[in-house]
Amino acid sequence: MTAFSTSELRVLRRLDSPRRVQDFLETLRYSKDRGNDMLRSPRRVLRERSAHCIEGALLAAAAFRTNGARPLLLDLRSDDDDLDHVVALFRRHGCWGAVSKTNHAVLRYREPVYRTVRELALSYFHEYFLDDGRKTMKDFSDPYDVVRRHGTSWMTSEDDLWDIAEALDASRHRTILGVRQRRELRPADPVEIRAGKLVVFT
Repeated sequence: MTAFSTSELRVLRRLDSPRRVQDFLETLRYSKDRGNDMLRSPRRVLRERSAHCIEGALLAAAAFRTNGARPLLLDLRSDDDDLDHVVALFRRHGCWGAVSKTNHAVLRYREPVYRTVRELALSYFHEYFLDDGRKTMKDFSDPYDVVRRHGTSWMTSEDDLWDIAEALDASRHRTILGVRQRRELRPADPVEIRAGKLVVFT
């Protein structure tokens, strides 16, 4: 059992579907200025009411686990010039979907319509690009059960959770493209680049 307070558990138990988890994440301010120096637990996110992508994924995983689902993460890894993105996975009727915390118009929630995790991961591929249009997503992790790997103390920790981020990054990842495919990629269009700059919080 985790050490969530009664009020924290009340919030998490209300998040009893992926849709409700996603809706809740949308109420949290995106902590873009803290993404490089903080990785807060679900308890701290609930208290401070803000999150960046992996913090949102961990909160979603905690909500899933509280309500009887597996707490699975998916790491979408990019070239060195770009940032990785982490989402929380779920399954409905044999198909995969994802809950995502992002400040941008892209890299968002995915409906559970994907037959495999690879299909779901590839749904993010065309939306993963830099300001010059270069597409950067290179691989994705196997589903990562954060409770099986790390127990439950991370959910209420007051310490930063960089050990989880490092272990996720070191876990098995699957390559998306071969060298020839990568060389032949077409850059994103200018309109896509402009759309990618649309943010929720400025």
